[in-house]
Amino acid sequence: MLMRTDPFHEFDRLTQQLFGSAPGTWSRPAAMPMDAYRAGDEFVVCFDLPGVDPAAIELDVEHNVLTVKAERRPLPTGDDVRTQVSERPLGVFSRQLLLGDNLDIDNIKADYDTGVLTVRIPVAENAKPRRIAIGRTGGEPREIEA
Repeated sequence: MLMRTDPFHEFDRLTQQLFGSAPGTWSRPAAMPMDAYRAGDEFVVCFDLPGVDPAAIELDVEHNVLTVKAERRPLPTGDDVRTQVSERPLGVFSRQLLLGDNLDIDNIKADYDTGVLTVRIPVAENAKPRRIAIGRTGGEPREIEA
């Protein structure tokens, strides 16, 4: 139903941890952690985006590819501001998911609360399990689960 489309994500994460990167020098957008699960007739995907302004989040679907883009901006600067510790990554975070044909991409819903973007993708009606009537010779039709 959902497929991870970035095979180099783990390699990039490991390289970034080993060698570090100065702000603005990492050539690929940083990935955002996520959880995905099916709950009834919908898929739910939760992305961790702590400290990101909801106005700095973009969610797009094109050709069954869901793209989430977010930007964590730097803290205020000025003559009277001196950074003591800066460990949280800044910049653009991006993630793409390939959505199966059995999902209803026209009815995707998203909410952002306490630093977590939750995207709900319903299963398409034609992909839901349904009962099919089976006729019997000399008897009433009987239903079975498909």
